[in-house]
Parts: sequence; structure tokens; C-alpha cells
Amino acid sequence: MSELLDEMIAHQENKLLKLAREMVPSITKEDLLQPFDYAELESSPHFRYEEGILHGILSVKAALQAGV
Repeated sequence: MSELLDEMIAHQENKLLKLAREMVPSITKEDLLQPFDYAELESSPHFRYEEGILHGILSVKAALQAGV
């Protein structure tokens, strides 16, 4: 299960970075930790939706690791 979640996380991170680079070509993976620094990302519902999916997957992984 953990391996599947890791694959899903990697896929979503790559998807999010690709989407962000369509709006901010020079953005890095580290920049995505603070997307509010970029008005283009902050105001993009599509970016925020995909970011929410990533956070959901990360939450599931954390809950499973905590035994919840």
C-alpha cells in the first residue's frame, strides 16, 4: 500500500510541477512549497485543485502510517 501511495504522490507532484511551469516557466519543485509567492499559481483554480489532490494523498499516507 505504501509503495502505491508513493507512486501516486510522485505522479501528482510531477503533474503539479508541469502545470505550474505552464504558468511560471522558471518555477522549481522547491518553489511549489510556497506557491503563494506566485500570483499566477495563487489565482489558478486548476493549480489549486491539483494541489489539493496532492495534499489529500499525502494525508492518506500520513493517516496510514499513524495507524488511524
